[in-house]
Amino acid sequence: RSLMLGALAVGETRITGLLEGEDVLATAAAMRAMGAQISRSDDGEWRVCGVGVGGLLQPQGALDMGNSGTSTRLLMGLVASHPITATFTGDASLSGRPMGRVITPLSLMGATIAATPGPGRQTLPLTITGAWPAIPLRYTLPVASAQVKSAILLAGLNTPGETTVIEPIPTRDHSERMLTGFGAALSVVQAPEGRIITVRGEAELKPQTIVVPGDPSSAAFPMVAALIVPGSDIVIRNVGINPTRAGLISVLQAMGGDITLLNERTVGGEPVADLHVRHSALTGIEVPPDGAPSMIDEYPILFVAAAFARGRTVMRGLE
Repeated sequence: RSLMLGALAVGETRITGLLEGEDVLATAAAMRAMGAQISRSDDGEWRVCGVGVGGLLQPQGALDMGNSGTSTRLLMGLVASHPITATFTGDASLSGRPMGRVITPLSLMGATIAATPGPGRQTLPLTITGAWPAIPLRYTLPVASAQVKSAILLAGLNTPGETTVIEPIPTRDHSERMLTGFGAALSVVQAPEGRIITVRGEAELKPQTIVVPGDPSSAAFPMVAALIVPGSDIVIRNVGINPTRAGLISVLQAMGGDITLLNERTVGGEPVADLHVRHSALTGIEVPPDGAPSMIDEYPILFVAAAFARGRTVMRGLE
């Protein structure tokens, strides 16, 4: 998200703490292909010189997203409201993932999308031609998905008027926080039908200096390892504890996990803490289904913790 929004700001955005995995590197390559200047210094700071909202250029070749569903779906949103055509490809795993949930709202905004048809789903490779001007949309998410929500909001940045997403079940809100930080006119209202998120289009984003918090999904592995290995006593520093992402921490604590949050602070609009984790005797619990969106990526490592816990652990709501 910091690479994408930095590429849409006018001026130089500086980013530290970037998780330099293949998904992030694929995102950087895609933004370069659409006109942004992106460089990395030896000390790990990334610099992004953006093209401004509406300034994305026609990429000369296909955008290879590797295995990153987040990158693909969010970038589809960016392209949807720019007068360019982009083809998205990915590895075998990504090419089997459904894209229809993003294609539907972006098509309603005027984008033309040709995807690969599969059994009951639309997949990569796909080609999207953006609409200019795109049509502002008011859309209720049929499935809890931060990726779909973010794609629509990103498309709304270059769409005249107001674009609104209604999510009956809250999902991770990194996009809303970062859009606000970059200067987008964005509002979030809690209503009976859910969270109503509105972004005003034709935005002017301002470059930022961003410190990316440590990824809670990455932190989950040493956290669970420390809980189940006798004698363990560790501190994991600079972990994002955004409540829409950190559900695993509260579940492990409910199982009896000795996890203490130290030095709680806010970095770039995101809550961050150091996690002090000690070996613990875990007990199986009923995991509340309403927490699923806040820990959807962490269920596999929770299964490991549950295997080491005494008793039965039941998890629902994973659909």
